[in-house]
Amino acid sequence: MGSFLGALLGVKTALPGHATLESCAFKAKNVMKTTAKPTQRKRDPSGPSRATLVEVAEAAGVSASTVSRILNGTARVSSDKRKAVEKAIADLNFTPNVLAQSLKRGQSMTIGVVTPALDSPFFNETLKGIEAGLAGSGYAALIVSGHWNPEEEAERVALLMARKVDGIIMVSGNIPDDQIVRFSEQVPIVATGHGCEADNARAIRVDNVWGGYRATRHLIELGHRQIAHIAGMPNLQDANDRLVGYKHALEDARIPFDEALVVQGDFRESGGMLCANQLLDRGVPFSAVFAANDQTAYGARLAFYRRGIRVPEDISLIGFDDLPGSLYTTPPLTTMRQPVYEIGHMAAGAVLGLITNKPFKLEQPQVELMIRETTRRLR
Repeated sequence: MGSFLGALLGVKTALPGHATLESCAFKAKNVMKTTAKPTQRKRDPSGPSRATLVEVAEAAGVSASTVSRILNGTARVSSDKRKAVEKAIADLNFTPNVLAQSLKRGQSMTIGVVTPALDSPFFNETLKGIEAGLAGSGYAALIVSGHWNPEEEAERVALLMARKVDGIIMVSGNIPDDQIVRFSEQVPIVATGHGCEADNARAIRVDNVWGGYRATRHLIELGHRQIAHIAGMPNLQDANDRLVGYKHALEDARIPFDEALVVQGDFRESGGMLCANQLLDRGVPFSAVFAANDQTAYGARLAFYRRGIRVPEDISLIGFDDLPGSLYTTPPLTTMRQPVYEIGHMAAGAVLGLITNKPFKLEQPQVELMIRETTRRLR
């Protein structure tokens, strides 16, 4: 009661702990001020919680829409505001919701990639180039295999379109060019090893006729006239073009074409080994072999080794592609280099250009003779 009367009379009546009414009121006021404006917190990057766009905006002292526009690259703001947003993002360990952003824009931010095989060193190099070409773009690759089957390749394209990919890269394969063009009416497509061209489709292909010609010409320049050829898949344009180049080189050198010196391979090591044995079993003499690709040459080299035939002392051997492993065969393989990695990188840039309607330039990749140790002058 005394405390109450003291408060009415303005007396500083003591409370337990020696606090006065005035000091209690002062403390309460300060507590209210403190709780009204919480201090900014930093999130533990390893913690389970996730910062929101609104929290970033509050920390930076801007609106949520401003943060959103800065993240999308469409905001025109002062450098101070931009720095404040960037600092808040770093402090709060903010990660944009890519799925939400893509749904808002109507894009999946994915590029479908259809490859004939996932276990091929040739296509692996192409995929590495595609991955590097997409780096920093915000797009990710979704890779599927068509197993060298045109029907399966078409099914994979349809599957990717059903998943709303923003573009597709066809890495070689057996699907017809006209079917690729039809698919491109629904989604941008870039195809390597094809010849399709349309408003929404581009093709990247080396001059395989010239490559086959130059490989054969190299053997002719070394004095070889009995030159065998292990061809690639008969329904693949790359393989057919290299065979045409082989025939043109023989014709220019006035060397008669001999069907017995041509065997049908399949671009695989096992096929190269089988075809080399077929050539030897036919009993038709030859001093050099042009293999349609490096993998075929690897198999042929093994077949010759097992039958006691030395390369290049007894038979010269040249491949096509210049895969990384061709530097390390015994002996290192002479081959025609096509820039496989660069082609993949170029395909990625082209499909991004089609998606964003930004200008891009496609130049035909050049093939180059790489002389190593599997070819020698005929003696």
